[in-house]
Amino acid sequence: MPLKVLTYNVNGIRAALAKELVDFLDKENPDIVCFQEIKALSSQFDASVFERHGYYCYWFSAQKLGYSGVGILSKKAANHIEYGVGDELADFEGRVIRADFETFSVISAYFPSGTAGDHRQIVKYNFLDLFSRHINQLKTKIPNLIICGDYNICHEAIDIHDPKGNKDSSGFLPEEREWMSAFFKSGFIDTFRHLNKEAPNHYTWWSYRANARQNNKGWRIDYISVNKELADSIIDAKILPNDIHSDHCASYVILSI
Repeated sequence: MPLKVLTYNVNGIRAALAKELVDFLDKENPDIVCFQEIKALSSQFDASVFERHGYYCYWFSAQKLGYSGVGILSKKAANHIEYGVGDELADFEGRVIRADFETFSVISAYFPSGTAGDHRQIVKYNFLDLFSRHINQLKTKIPNLIICGDYNICHEAIDIHDPKGNKDSSGFLPEEREWMSAFFKSGFIDTFRHLNKEAPNHYTWWSYRANARQNNKGWRIDYISVNKELADSIIDAKILPNDIHSDHCASYVILSI
């Protein structure tokens, strides 16, 4: 039976709920939802609204209020939930949650941004190294991994509206792009690009400034990656820019898993 997995940086789950997020989920009907940047403790919003629509809910909030945080919704109860990656800063900021099922695991990850300055760029590079080590360890014991999230990196020039103008911008720096290349070479597939190899102008984030979204001057920084053994299981992968609850948009993959 096909499995539909949707990922969405909601940039504040309370604000997204006020913009009919639940109606959007009803329309798309994903089996699993990965949220990033929920910006709330689970006690600060009504999670039961998701439960009433058939989802088990798992949240990993940042300890800093109104900041970061990730979550996973699933129509089937997970066998196990892993909160964090065992790193003090990443776990303080609520960066990673994993749900294990019988034959696969799903990760919702919110990678740090480096746009706030050199210090946060260093935090970002440290997280990339940490995440690589973490995933390499997981691969030895979990056969099928679905890694959803806001990676805060555009991999190729096709993934950003102005590659020349942004060549020195955090999110499109050579070191970040090299990390993405190494990540995919290590045994993972960018599911959207796997089915849409030459399709330009498909983005998942737009600045709130200068009518960027209306003019589609965006960045594709949100991904659903799967291990290469699942390549033949990828049925469909789409980005959903017309449903607006955030400065990001949702995307999904359908797998025969």
